[in-house]
Amino acid sequence: MKDLFDKIIVNKGPLGKYAGIAEGYFAFPKLEGPIGNRMIFNGKEVITWSVNDYLGLANHPEIREVDLEAAKKYGSAYPMGARLMSGHTEFHEKLEKELAEFVSKEKAYVLNFGYQGILSTIDSLVSKNDVIVYDMDAHACIVDGVRLHVGKRFTYKHNDIDSLCINLERATKIAEKTGGGILVISEGVFGMRGEQGKIKEIAALKNKYKFRFLVDDAHGFGTLGETGAGAGEEQGIQDQIDVYFATFAKSMASTGAFIAADTMIIDFLKYNMRSQVFAKSLQIQLVIGALKRLDMLRTRPEIKAKLWTNVKALQSGLRNQEFDLGSTQSCVTPVFLKGTIQEAMVMVKELREKYFIFCSIVVYPVVPKGVILLRLIPTASHNLNDIEETLSAFSKIRSKLYDGTYFEIAKKMKSL
Repeated sequence: MKDLFDKIIVNKGPLGKYAGIAEGYFAFPKLEGPIGNRMIFNGKEVITWSVNDYLGLANHPEIREVDLEAAKKYGSAYPMGARLMSGHTEFHEKLEKELAEFVSKEKAYVLNFGYQGILSTIDSLVSKNDVIVYDMDAHACIVDGVRLHVGKRFTYKHNDIDSLCINLERATKIAEKTGGGILVISEGVFGMRGEQGKIKEIAALKNKYKFRFLVDDAHGFGTLGETGAGAGEEQGIQDQIDVYFATFAKSMASTGAFIAADTMIIDFLKYNMRSQVFAKSLQIQLVIGALKRLDMLRTRPEIKAKLWTNVKALQSGLRNQEFDLGSTQSCVTPVFLKGTIQEAMVMVKELREKYFIFCSIVVYPVVPKGVILLRLIPTASHNLNDIEETLSAFSKIRSKLYDGTYFEIAKKMKSL
């Protein structure tokens, strides 16, 4: 019999094997200073394109004031305990009522964290006789939720309606035998590539197939739709989404999440979501802060307008220089390049140290081998100077990537 930890010595994982050269710089970097368009990295000011503060609320003076006053009055402990037992307050109820109204659902339920919230939602909605059908590019939190399911589950090709139909046919046959139901899961916006889920086309299939529809709209909430209510509003099918999920960690620039649905569904989930029944509720200062953030989403349309001015300027500027942005339909701005992991490390280091641009780098196994993905998140805090500097820098690093400069540097660096 082997020691449990023996495998760690020989296999640190596809990303972990680079920890020795990546940690503290490419992985687990430290961005310091107030959250905004420019922050401090390695002691230098950089233009920051890797923070999901879409609406620029994280450091907004009105938000900071509300957060400060709530923390002074209540501290970080109140309320103690899970919502079911002792962690429920009138502020939680108020936030839930306003969230439900904002996303046009009967009822909402505030969650302590996004990741475990969506995971637990999936786990609660299905039993062993049910079948899950979900997009193969779904976020890890969805995948982990599906892994808890002891019944059948199928993936369909990313945003491929024909593939979805094939799997719905399979799911229907199984559900008819087991006496169960079908849950279809998509994201409103896929956060890595920026594509909107084809939720309008998926919802249309409810006339042909009998299923319930769960949408994770973490990146769409606050950024898409006329009022900012998300991808469902953007595509005109909010009423066809049976369970709507969004997190506070993006547009709301905070911690927590919520689900919204018909009253019957929310009442069931409140008493059956293990991540909420057995864990501490969202702290009161975060709830009060979320109320202020939601109010700004509703009453300050100019903030979302500024965000999209920046998104369009950045994305059109990159496309004019013939960069490949894939098929993004959101604020998420992926830039696809060709090269090795070693070249990517050299390129990103120069991008940060010479051009003072900080964006996220994504390589294999998240994307195929030979692909480098630089992921930019424009926000309402950015300005045209930030965008112009970034466009200039990207043009220069692409030239050095494709003329072999970074390849030669990587060859000389034995650590890479």
